[in-house]
Amino acid sequence: MLIVGAGLAGLVTALELLDSNRRILILDRDEPARLGGLAKESFGGVTMIGTPHQKRTGIQDSPEQALMDWTRTAEFDAGDAWPRRWAEYYVQHSLQNIYQWLSQRSVKFFPVVHWVERGLYTPGNSFPRFHMVWGAGHGLIDGVLHHLENHPHRKNLEIKFRQTVRSLEVQNGRVTGCQGVDEVSGESFTALAENTIVATGGISGSIKKIRENWYRPWGQPPEKLLNGSHRYADGTLHDAALAIGAEVTHLDRQWNYAAGVHHPFPDKPEHGLSLVPPKSALWVDATGRRFGPVPLVTAFDTRFLVEQICLSPHKYSWQILNKKIAVKELAVSGSEFNEAIRDKKLLAFLATVLLGNLSLYKTLTEKCPDFIVADTLEALVEKMNALDTNGTKVSLETLREAIQQYDGMIDRGQKFFNDDQLRRIAQVRQYFGDRARTCKFQKILDRKAGPLVAIREFILTRKSLGGIQTDLQSRALNGQGEAIPGLYAIGEAAGFGGGGIHGLRPLEGTFLGACILTGQAAARSLVGKGGQS
Repeated sequence: MLIVGAGLAGLVTALELLDSNRRILILDRDEPARLGGLAKESFGGVTMIGTPHQKRTGIQDSPEQALMDWTRTAEFDAGDAWPRRWAEYYVQHSLQNIYQWLSQRSVKFFPVVHWVERGLYTPGNSFPRFHMVWGAGHGLIDGVLHHLENHPHRKNLEIKFRQTVRSLEVQNGRVTGCQGVDEVSGESFTALAENTIVATGGISGSIKKIRENWYRPWGQPPEKLLNGSHRYADGTLHDAALAIGAEVTHLDRQWNYAAGVHHPFPDKPEHGLSLVPPKSALWVDATGRRFGPVPLVTAFDTRFLVEQICLSPHKYSWQILNKKIAVKELAVSGSEFNEAIRDKKLLAFLATVLLGNLSLYKTLTEKCPDFIVADTLEALVEKMNALDTNGTKVSLETLREAIQQYDGMIDRGQKFFNDDQLRRIAQVRQYFGDRARTCKFQKILDRKAGPLVAIREFILTRKSLGGIQTDLQSRALNGQGEAIPGLYAIGEAAGFGGGGIHGLRPLEGTFLGACILTGQAAARSLVGKGGQS
């Protein structure tokens, strides 16, 4: 069996195939230290339904409710038969095939389940479902790798790194392997196998591909896009699959984030970080005008945030806050800047929850060029305008008016709040999992909470929602809906299942879970263990 890509989906497939004593070759483009792909870099949140963690905290969830939430949020097209079936499969099997499967492989979860993508006007996630892995993405990959490396049939697995696969081999209508280049020696190679599994991620690591497949109702893509995806998720194998007749769908459905900033220590072009935007910050456009009439607030509808910014004239934004808000609420999505969680340091993590993350605040305000700090609003705006050299200017008067209206609403007291952002903050604070990380109606111009902070934020690429169309056995399909002999696609390469399991938008946390499910489905189909038709 040949697996192209050693991210979470590829590793899960390999582990399942080893259970059946199969011989496996994994070809990965990256270095050994980065084994695990984008999943290793992730926050490590996994959506699951009906878990002991939910039940322990009184969450009465069900697959039926989860499917209602999923399909309503996805807004599937009429032709999205396989994405719908994969969505059904996910909610029906998340407890056994994700939660129990990971638990049996030494992966542990936080006791408190997070609540993300609650929905803007209609429900998104009706209940908290976002289970955080203790150890973040590192903990997730380490758990899988530990069982892989200690497997009784480990000798049957070979992993080769720095291997760039360019095309798929086909003989008599069957995919028989691939061709590529060894990046160390520079030599070309051909790898032949009975079956080939594509696990190379999506297209979001290629800004060029993102622009070519931009969602047209949003107009032209922003002049600046930051790269928050894997550096080798460039769609090469999508093109290779397309060249042999595979159906590739929905590449314009991309899961980008609204609050991207330049990475303080970049290792790829336009390297960005995805901030978890502070809920108590005021979100304004490039001129200092507050977004509205519906204000932008994170945790409800990520796609709405991206859409509003992309439809604004300048297609980037600012968040205005102060040090108190930043220390308590600011976070970065991923394992790199969540050291306490990643390194499993419980006391350090509890300290950040109770006291705030001063270390992250200092790192970003001192090292990231998109963070500005000033003691007065006048000085802040002056620095904001000095940072932007494209001719766009923040209006001091416009920004001051927006902040004063917001702060004045807080002065009224909660009984008289008539601001949607404050109402949403009040609702978020009702759930104990969010209360500790959300300020209690903090004014922006509060001198005791200073200095003031402005964050310039760009659209950041992250994940592809479309990909190679597959059935429930993860077999790649052609344009007529027929399985291509010898070819499978899993994880993000398959649009996380069916060429687009999430439809127009996902409910977060379903990416890692779908990598596990599609990897299992491919392996179990290959060894004849209950593959779905």
